[in-house]
Amino acid sequence: MSLDTRLDALRLVRSRRVGAVTYHRLMAEHGSARAALAALPAIARAAGVEEYEVCPLGVVEAEMRQGSKAGARLLVHGDADYPHALLSLADAPPVLWALGDVSLLNRPAIGMVGARNASSLGMRMARRLAQGLVAAGFTVVSGMARGIDGEAHAAALAEGPASTVAVMAGGVDVIYPPENTALAAEIAAKGCRISEQPPGLEPQARHFPLRNRLVAGLGRAVIVVEAASKSGSLITARMALDQGREVMAVPGHPFDARAAGCNMLIRDGAVLVRSPADVLEALGVLGHASPEIHVPMASLPGPVAKQRPLKETALLHNMILSRLGPSPLAEDQLLRDLAITPAELAPELLSLELDGRIARQPGGLLARLD
Repeated sequence: MSLDTRLDALRLVRSRRVGAVTYHRLMAEHGSARAALAALPAIARAAGVEEYEVCPLGVVEAEMRQGSKAGARLLVHGDADYPHALLSLADAPPVLWALGDVSLLNRPAIGMVGARNASSLGMRMARRLAQGLVAAGFTVVSGMARGIDGEAHAAALAEGPASTVAVMAGGVDVIYPPENTALAAEIAAKGCRISEQPPGLEPQARHFPLRNRLVAGLGRAVIVVEAASKSGSLITARMALDQGREVMAVPGHPFDARAAGCNMLIRDGAVLVRSPADVLEALGVLGHASPEIHVPMASLPGPVAKQRPLKETALLHNMILSRLGPSPLAEDQLLRDLAITPAELAPELLSLELDGRIARQPGGLLARLD
């Protein structure tokens, strides 16, 4: 793609009233960005917009200089290095600025999002998941926000370089929040930062949903680690569903507002995630050879429970509840009474806890609530 062709594409998408969907429609109708630019004033007049002017060449030349100064590279829709996972989106970004290793944009990836005011347990879970997924050959994609996002990026980098992609809401060279400056530098050096916004642009509220659709679109799945009932992370989950991606969520205590969104997602059919192994199993990776993904089983903490028919699950729940009462019982004793393994018992206890039928107490004790 020549420099002139790239400048034409950039002028088209930076022109007034041309978003991603309009850009792709114009390209389909006119065959090239240059032809679309020539047709835009007449299209605008037909829509009742007089004296319409396309984006001046000087504006995009200044953007190119700013990107070059930041050390970023412009990827245009159709470039070989443009993320293949985004090509199927109706609103795929026409251009992306990338800073770092662009080869990561076409490796198997998983998105991870969650609360900015994450709990200590949520941060630990994000760290565990990111490390396990990187060990299994996946790139971790997130939005470099406070809390879960930042922890996921940092844990991925700790597992190894070339392991994480940060999608920026503003310009690829504008660090937000400021406390993630050191993390952003490390991602640029060892991973990749991308943005569809011009370099130097400060992020605004309307930019974050646009960023979220790319976090969802770049991966095979999105994992929500912690999210309130009206969280931006749930917007990302809905976008992932619309894009045909798998949605997964980490369950939390019913009384913890930071887990309400995750519990709602699981109720509505999201994959319940307790460990990296759950993610890999849901994606059909666990136990299958792949030239791109290698799964060191010892590095994936947490067993994968065997799926039971609903009738058997209901029977097991009744057996658990029949052995519990208001007086606490040790979990070890319950295991002996039921003669099942910890891997079989753990997900059922979690399900009953989320339903508000049992409560965990200090010292590994369990009590029935109803």
